[in-house]
Amino acid sequence: MRSTDIRVVDCKFETESFAYRSPIKFGGVALDKATLLNTAVTVETSAGKRATGRGSMPMGNVWAFPTKSLTYEQTLNSMLEVAKGVAGIYTQSKILGHPIEITWQLEHSMLEEGSRVSKAMELEDPVPSLAVLVAASPFDAALHDAFGKLHGLNSYHTYAEPFLDDDIGRFLGDTFKGVRIRDHVLTEPVAQMPLYHLVGALDPLTTAEVTKPVGDGLPETLGEWILFNGLTHLKIKLNGDDLEWDVNRVLGVENATKEAQAKRGITDWKYSLDFNEKCRNVRYLLDFIEELRGRSPSAFSRISYIEQPTARDLSANRANVMHDASRQIPVVIDESLVDLDSLFLAREMGYTGVALKACKGQSQSVLFASGARHLGMFLCVQDLTCPGASLIQSASLAAHVKGVQAIESNGRQYCPAANKAWEADFPGLFLIKGGMAITNNLNGLGLGAYKG
Repeated sequence: MRSTDIRVVDCKFETESFAYRSPIKFGGVALDKATLLNTAVTVETSAGKRATGRGSMPMGNVWAFPTKSLTYEQTLNSMLEVAKGVAGIYTQSKILGHPIEITWQLEHSMLEEGSRVSKAMELEDPVPSLAVLVAASPFDAALHDAFGKLHGLNSYHTYAEPFLDDDIGRFLGDTFKGVRIRDHVLTEPVAQMPLYHLVGALDPLTTAEVTKPVGDGLPETLGEWILFNGLTHLKIKLNGDDLEWDVNRVLGVENATKEAQAKRGITDWKYSLDFNEKCRNVRYLLDFIEELRGRSPSAFSRISYIEQPTARDLSANRANVMHDASRQIPVVIDESLVDLDSLFLAREMGYTGVALKACKGQSQSVLFASGARHLGMFLCVQDLTCPGASLIQSASLAAHVKGVQAIESNGRQYCPAANKAWEADFPGLFLIKGGMAITNNLNGLGLGAYKG
């Protein structure tokens, strides 16, 4: 036991809803709203010293709990019910330790809470592990926030001695014995990072495609966004079930981007591709790669990585190995990455990279970032159209993990209203110029989002 260790004494939460300025398509579903889960966790040391931390995360139920059997409201309400149970698990545990130690010991109980909620609500499809992690993540964030504030430090200064034995073998097993968080996660953020702008499947590329202008003063087309933010990194959403459409979509993005970048005198930019697991098999992905490379070598050369292209249940789809694809472009595991077994299985199946997400928990993200870097995997950090405090947490994760090259910030495109309260304190993160997110001030107390 360390004098710095804490236990949870209280958990509170509330929800906050926002409409999107324009819809975004996830796995074939158009989404036009978000529900944030905002949390407050109070902790104390054995000496009775207390602090309260805060966290926030969009529930992202369309992404975290995909189902054809349940409605949007049913999946959202089930995740909020899980969150209620998670609050109780933290409060009742009385475990004394570092936030990573506390959350790691409680994760199994949280997953069991998902099963309990599924039975209690008589859900036709059970709450998946990913949805449980998302519902639990703002509590874990608040726990880290409280710990940092209690000790007058940014949380990233507490991931080693004297606060934590940071040998991740303690958590992830003998494969990682002797691997230290401090060797893979920075105590201070990098100063700035390129920002990936999302090109959704429904987003207009040119003025001719704008059938119903939003009319709120923000850009309406991809070309306008490029000029508005000085963008150099684009994340392209693809359908995964129509090869011609997918190839043409990338070609359309390439043409629209060339036109806009020519006005800026820019010739070098990057893409990432996201099929949202919709490719029916790996053959589709390989055909896509071959077709795109043949039709536009320049567009193909700009691809930095491809997000998980096929179904998230890896064990049920063992034939979808990524070796042939990942020899050409890094292929990263995303939705499937919920535990250590899924990380090992993904590597066995040819995935060469890992997508870290704050919505899976700060504790898991720090551990898996260290483990994946030790294994020599490509790393990226993605958001869940995170606005406000959740974006600050996500961007801070990207700015502190060694090797991460860029960040995402989809909220500024689709849910800018939820960012208004944060823009004055973090202008360089919410108001992008020169295609760069300014991250050098993501070093405040705790996780740095909440000043009080």
